[in-house]
Amino acid sequence: MKLKLGFLPSDLFYRVLMGIALMFVLAFPFNFMLLPAKLVLAAFIALSGVDLMVLFLTGIRFQVHRKVQSVLSLGSQNLIQLSIANLSYVPTTLEVIDELPFQFQRRDFTMRTTLKAGEKKRLEYHVRPISRGVYAFGQVHLLLKSRFKLFSRQFTFAQATEVAVYPSVLEMKQLELRTFSEIATTSGIRKLRRIGHTYEFDQIKDYVAGDEYRSINWKATSRRAKLMTNQYTDEKSQQVYSIIDVSRAMELPFNGLTLLDYAINTSLVISNIALRKQDKAGLIHFDAKQVRMVAADRSQGQLRRLLETLYNVRSQALEPNLEMLYATIRKKVTQRSLIFIYTNFESQMALERALPLLRKINKFHLLVVVFFENEEIDKLASSEPQNLEDIYTQTVARKFVTTKLQLVHLLRQYSIQSVFTKPEDLSVNTVNKYLELKSRGMI
Repeated sequence: MKLKLGFLPSDLFYRVLMGIALMFVLAFPFNFMLLPAKLVLAAFIALSGVDLMVLFLTGIRFQVHRKVQSVLSLGSQNLIQLSIANLSYVPTTLEVIDELPFQFQRRDFTMRTTLKAGEKKRLEYHVRPISRGVYAFGQVHLLLKSRFKLFSRQFTFAQATEVAVYPSVLEMKQLELRTFSEIATTSGIRKLRRIGHTYEFDQIKDYVAGDEYRSINWKATSRRAKLMTNQYTDEKSQQVYSIIDVSRAMELPFNGLTLLDYAINTSLVISNIALRKQDKAGLIHFDAKQVRMVAADRSQGQLRRLLETLYNVRSQALEPNLEMLYATIRKKVTQRSLIFIYTNFESQMALERALPLLRKINKFHLLVVVFFENEEIDKLASSEPQNLEDIYTQTVARKFVTTKLQLVHLLRQYSIQSVFTKPEDLSVNTVNKYLELKSRGMI
């Protein structure tokens, strides 16, 4: 619905007005300039009046509608569409101003377009939210310049709407397609050859080259007088938990998102993949004071419950309480489960403090510790030093990188699985790890 009509003088209008004012100033020392200045002023007033009359009396009308998804995805490029229809018989050139939510900090966002008489056009742009919460889009303004470019007529349309930014549903759907497609190997998701099997029997089939000798069914072979082998499928209804550390270690920002946001997006992705593979998905997030949990399940509304819980997760500027986490897991997670714990260790001392509890969890479950590379440190470590200070900085950075790699080896010594990844590759690498563990029959 249209709210108001108005007009705005253009830059050209003010430049001409300044020129006329300068002529009047020059008329003080040079009297012959007074008459031309008056003539120019009169002509300018007349031209402005004609310009305004043409602008307002031509029956120009527009229709505008903004199309935005009911839920935006955190950290992803979300499509916004503006449909603009020229309802008049006059071709127009427009400047389109859309009032974006304050979280984007964009006050100069404009687009330009040309519409023929009666034409309808769709404009598209993308926004990338970097925090969860409610985003309020405002009005849409159209600026139509007059024939002589002295004025712009403003059309304002009430298109105010509020949308919620949730963990990235777009990323979840993209990785779901890549995981279950035949061409996943070209998209970053590895298709892994099965090197073991779980214990859920599928069928007996003819033996072909490459089948495992351990799977040969000798009774069926003797009956059929040819080699027969058992075929197994992934065991279903296994529990997959995503455990998120919401302490201050997860507040480090990379590419606009915090490590916590990356972990939240990946938790949604891995939960969706697990549910699609008929496993049970659950969620735990913990801080210094409490542990919150969504029990593993594969019912129809489980993904929605996980999404709502992840939407409300907030970081705490305190150290995590691993003892409370271990007590909760021992009490409430009674079935052997695959557990992804998203945290961040910046030093070997930090890992060594947590290691006893991680080993206890790994004793009863299959634990995968997910932590992050520091890309800024990696850039410093590989940069070319220019002076003595740069050499010192690079030495410290390389020591830090080496320490991170030592953490991976330390976890491996205690048979704890790990994913050490860049934040932007977290979802792909975590899904790869899940598929790998499933293919090896470890869960």
